[in-house]
Amino acid sequence: MRARAIFRRVAFFISLLLAIEFLDELVGGAREAAWPLIRDDLALTYAQIGLLLGVPDIFGNLVEPVLGVLADHWRRRVLVLGGGLLFALALLLTAASTSFWSLMLAFLLLSPASGAFVSLSQATLMDVAPLRREQNMARWVLSGSVGVVAGPILLGAFAAAGAGWRALFAVLAVLAFIVVAVAWRQPFPDGHAEGVTRAPSLRLVRDGLVEAVRSLRRPGVLRWLTLLQFADLLQDVLLGFVALYLVDVGQVTPAQAGLGVAVWSGAGLLGDLLLVPLLERTPGLRVVRWTAAIASLLYPLFLLAPDYEQKLALLALLGFFRVGWYAILKAQLYTSLPGRSGTALATANLAGLVSGLIPIGLGILAQRAGLAATMWLLLLGPVVLLIGLPRRF
Repeated sequence: MRARAIFRRVAFFISLLLAIEFLDELVGGAREAAWPLIRDDLALTYAQIGLLLGVPDIFGNLVEPVLGVLADHWRRRVLVLGGGLLFALALLLTAASTSFWSLMLAFLLLSPASGAFVSLSQATLMDVAPLRREQNMARWVLSGSVGVVAGPILLGAFAAAGAGWRALFAVLAVLAFIVVAVAWRQPFPDGHAEGVTRAPSLRLVRDGLVEAVRSLRRPGVLRWLTLLQFADLLQDVLLGFVALYLVDVGQVTPAQAGLGVAVWSGAGLLGDLLLVPLLERTPGLRVVRWTAAIASLLYPLFLLAPDYEQKLALLALLGFFRVGWYAILKAQLYTSLPGRSGTALATANLAGLVSGLIPIGLGILAQRAGLAATMWLLLLGPVVLLIGLPRRF
C-alpha cells in the first residue's frame, strides 16, 4: 500500500509538471494566433513585432542562467512558485496593454517568469527518471502541443463571443494562479549537485555561471545547443510569423490565419502523440534526421503554394514532420551534462542570447525586404539539422 501511495504521489507530481507546460504553450498558441489582432489593435509594425518577440527572449536568457544555477544548488521550489506568480501577473499586464511599450513590459516580465516556472519544471521532470529522458521529454512536448492546439481554438471561441484577445489573456492569468495554488502543496526537490547550499550567494551564482560557460566548450554540449537553435526556426520562429504571413502574403482573413496556426499545431500534436511509442523502437536521432530531410522539401513547397488551401495542407505536413526535434535534441543536451539539469538550462539560455536576435533581425528584414522574402531564411533550420546531426547513433 505504501508503494502504491508513493507511485500515486509521483504520478500526480509528473502530471502537474506536464500541466505547467500545457499552460505555457496554451498561452503561446493563443498569442501567436492573436498577432494579427494585437497588431491591428495596437498599430504595430513588423519591426515592433520582431522586437516584441526577440527582446524579451534575450532578457529572459540573461536572467535564466542564474535561475538554472540556483536550481542545482538551492531551493528549486521557491524559484518555481515565484516564477508562477510572476507568470500570472505578466498575463494580466498583457491583457491590460494599450501600446507597444506596455506590451513590451508585460513580455519582459513573462519571459524570465516562464524560465523559472516552466523551464525549471522541465529540469525537474528530467531528474525524476534520468534513464527515460527522451521518453519524458516526448511526453512534455506532447503536453505542450495540446496547449498550442488549444490556444488558437480558445482565441477563436473568445473572438466569436465578442470577448477578444484581452479577455482571453485575463482568463489565462486566472488559470495560472490556480496551477500555482496546486503546485504550492507539492514538495519540489531542492538542488542536488555537490556543494548544495541553503542560502544563495554571489559566489555561488558566479561559480555556477563559470561552470555553465565552461560547459559551452564541450563539443557535445555545443553541438546540441547549436542544433536546438536552428531547429527552432521551423518551430517557435515559424509559429511567431505564420499568422502574419498568411494574412499579409497569403491575403487571408485573421480567422483563416488562426485556422492555419491551429492546423499546424494540430498536426504537430498528432506527430508528438505518435512519437512517444516510436521512441521505444527507434533511436531518437534517426527520427530527427528523417523528418528534417522531409521538412527541407516541404517548406519551399509551402512558400511557393499559390492558394490558401494548398498552403494549409503543406502547413499541416510541416507541423507533423517537425516531430521530436525539440524533445530529442533537448534530451541529448541534458544527457551531455548528467546530474546538472539546472546547468543544462543555463547553457541553453546562454546560447539563447544569440537566438533571441533572430526574431528581431527577421522583423527588421521583413520591414525592409518584405515578409515573403524573409520567410525563406527559415529553411536553414532543417538544412543545418541534416548537416550537424551525428552520422552514427
